Amino acid sequence: MTQENQELDPNEAATVEPAEPTETQAEPKEEAQSDLDSEGDAAADYLEELLDIADLDGDIDIEVKGGRVYLSVTAEEGDEAGLESLVGDDGATLDALQDLTRLAALAATGERSRVIIDIAGHRSRRGERLASLVESAVQTVRETNEPKHLGPMTPYERKQVHDLVAEAGLGSDSEGEGSRRHVVVRPGA
Repeated sequence: MTQENQELDPNEAATVEPAEPTETQAEPKEEAQSDLDSEGDAAADYLEELLDIADLDGDIDIEVKGGRVYLSVTAEEGDEAGLESLVGDDGATLDALQDLTRLAALAATGERSRVIIDIAGHRSRRGERLASLVESAVQTVRETNEPKHLGPMTPYERKQVHDLVAEAGLGSDSEGEGSRRHVVVRPGA
């Protein structure tokens, strides 16, 4: 009797060996990484040109984490003042520069960009302040069992706050419109 004509006994356990990953299964992951690398390179090139035009010195570091490209522009110690002009009041200039950099990456790659730019450590410092703000708000909400409204924030900052609140086991929503949009920390998840 040939193998084609054999019938499986339903009482017999069939063992199935897990399939080895094929090249085509690995390709999407490699392609996504390649896309992120291209996005990072295009964004870094744009920023480097901008720094040259503005006659500012800065080193650009590219990091990919969580499916997103992060660019950090730093200066030698003592030379941060020039880069601070690219941050502006409350990071407004930095946000505009980030939007322009995303457009440059889109033009270069044909793909929408979600690159995050930090200049002279502004976003890092702001992230630390947001973490402290969330810690305080979480404590207040737990003590009072009442929602706590935080001040207006950028979309990126609101995302950071939502993530931190979720880690603390509470809930949060965004309320308001435009420049008044803010996070409300709520009891419960």
